[in-house]
Amino acid sequence: MPRTAVKGWLLLLSSGACGLAFPQQGSNALQQADADYRAGVVAFNSNDLKTAREKFEAVVRLEPGIELGHSALGAVLVRGGEWTAAIRELEKALVIKPADDAAQLNLAIAYAETGAYAKALPLFAKAETAAMARGTRLPAQATVLYAKSLAAMGHTESAIAHMKEAAAQAGASAELHDDLGSLYAQSKDWPRAEEEFNEALRIQPALAEAHLQLGFVLEAEQKGDPATEWTQAYALAPNNAQIAVLAGKALADAGEDDKAEPILERAVRLDPRSRTAQYALALVYQRTDRISEAADLFKKVVEAEPKNAAALVNLGLALSQLQYAQEALPYLQRAIVLAPDNLTARQDLAAAYIQVDRVADAVSELQAALKLAPNSSKAHYDLGVAFKLRDDAADAIPQLETAEKLDPSGYEAPYVLGLLYDQAARYAEAAQQLETSLKLHSQNGDAWSTLGSVYLKLDKLPEAAAALRTAVQQIPGQADPHLLLANVLIEQGNTAEAAEERKIAADLMRGQLNTKRAVVATNSGKSLLEAGKVDDAIVEFRNALSFDPKYAEAHLALAIALDKQGRTLEAAAERKQAKALQTESGKSETTP
Repeated sequence: MPRTAVKGWLLLLSSGACGLAFPQQGSNALQQADADYRAGVVAFNSNDLKTAREKFEAVVRLEPGIELGHSALGAVLVRGGEWTAAIRELEKALVIKPADDAAQLNLAIAYAETGAYAKALPLFAKAETAAMARGTRLPAQATVLYAKSLAAMGHTESAIAHMKEAAAQAGASAELHDDLGSLYAQSKDWPRAEEEFNEALRIQPALAEAHLQLGFVLEAEQKGDPATEWTQAYALAPNNAQIAVLAGKALADAGEDDKAEPILERAVRLDPRSRTAQYALALVYQRTDRISEAADLFKKVVEAEPKNAAALVNLGLALSQLQYAQEALPYLQRAIVLAPDNLTARQDLAAAYIQVDRVADAVSELQAALKLAPNSSKAHYDLGVAFKLRDDAADAIPQLETAEKLDPSGYEAPYVLGLLYDQAARYAEAAQQLETSLKLHSQNGDAWSTLGSVYLKLDKLPEAAAALRTAVQQIPGQADPHLLLANVLIEQGNTAEAAEERKIAADLMRGQLNTKRAVVATNSGKSLLEAGKVDDAIVEFRNALSFDPKYAEAHLALAIALDKQGRTLEAAAERKQAKALQTESGKSETTP
C-alpha cells in the first residue's frame, strides 16, 4: 500500500547553515528578502508551515532571481504534499543553481511521489553521492522513495538493497519491512517476502497491508490459509477502499465468493467510481446467479471503458442469461472486433444468435471459433449442437463424435449423439451413447427417458422399464416418461399399473397446459407494462397466477407493476412469494 514517506526531515539550505543567506549591503528589497528568509527558516524548523510558506513566497516575490527562495519554498510545499507546486519551484531553483543538494533531493522526492520515477532516479543518485561525500547517508524516508523509484523502473535488486538500508536505519519499522516484503514478492522470492511480512506483523500485528500481501505470498507458495489473511486485512481496515478491492478480488479469485461478495459490495460503496471493484463484484454476482445485478455493473464498466473486451463479453453473456439476447449482440460483436481471437466471445455470440433464432450466424461464428481452437472439445460440441438445431444431422454427428473423442469424460456429446442416432433409427448406437452419457452423469432424467424409449424400440422391456422408472424419479413433473412407462407395462401385461401411469400423465399434461397459459399471460402483461399500461398489466399478471399460482415469474412481474403504483408492501409480498417458489423448485433467484 502507498504510504507518504515525507515526515518533516527535509533540508532547506544547500550549506545546511542558518547563518546569513543574503548580502548585508543591498537594496531595501534584498534586505527584506533576507529578513523574510530567516523568519521562514525559524518557522519551518518550528513546523509552522503556514508562516514559513508566507515568508518564502515573499522572498520569491522580492528576489525571484535568488535560488534559495525557490528552494526553500519548494521544501515547504513538499512538506505539505503539494507536489506540482513544489516541482515548479524546485526546478526553478536548480536552473539558477544546479548544484543545490537540498533542491535536488526535494525534487527527487516530489517526482517520486507523482510517479515520475525516471526523472527522480538521477536526482536521487546525485543526492546519494553528495551524502556519501559528506560521510553521511540519505535519510531513511528518502531512501525508501529511492527504492520504490528503482523498483518502478525495473531495478529490483538495487531497490531491495536500498530498502534494506532504509529498514536498518529506521529500526523496528513495520511499514519498511512491509515495503521490503513487497519488493521480494515482485521478484518472486516468496520465502524472503513471507519472512518480511511476518516481521512487519510481529512489530505491528494490526498492519492491514502486511496481512493482505502475506495472503498473496501464501497463495503463491500454496501453503497456509491465504483467505484468512485477506479477510483479516479487510477487518483491520474496513474503510480503506483499496484494501477492500484487493482483498475482495483475491477471495473471489480463490473461489471464496461468499466471503468476497460483502467485501466487494463495501468497496463499491467506498469508491463508486472504482471499475476494478465493480467488475470484480459483477463477476461474483454472475457466478452466484445474481445476473441482473451483474449486468448493471458490467454496463457501468463498459460505459467507462468501452474498449474493455472482457467486460463486453461478460455483459453480453449476462444479457443472454437474462433472455435479452438481442441486446447482447452488439456488445459481443464489439468484443470480437477488439479481440478477434477471443474464443469465449465467439462462443457466447453464437449462443446469443441461437436465442434470437439466427442459427446460420451461430454456425458461422462457431466455425470461426473452431479455427482458433481446432482441438477444443467444447467448440466441436457447440458446432454440433448448432447443426442439430437446423436439422442438419449429417454435419452435426461428425462434430459431436470429435468432441467425444477429444474429451471422453464429457457427458454432453454422447447425450446429443444418442438423440441424433435415435432420430436416425440407429437404435443400438443410440442406446450405447446414452448409456455412456449416463455413466458419466446419471442425474439426467431426460436422458433416462430417451434411453427407455430406445430400449422399447429394441424390445428390451425390462431395461426400458428400469430406465423409465429412473426418469420418473428424476423428473416427476414431466408426462412423457409416465406415458412411455405405461406403454412398456402394457407390453409386459401389467395393465393396472399402466392405467395408473396414464392417469398421472394426464394430470401432468393439464398442469403443463396451465403453465403455458400463465407464461402467455405474463408475457402479455410485460408488454403492457412496457407500454405504460400498468393497470392492464396487473390484470394479466393476476390472470397468469390464476392459471398457475406457482409461476414465480408472474409474481416477480406483478411486484414490479405494484411498485409503479406505489403499492410497495404488496410488491414485497409478491417478491417473497417468488423467492419461496424459486427456492422450492431449486431455481436461481432472478430480479427482472
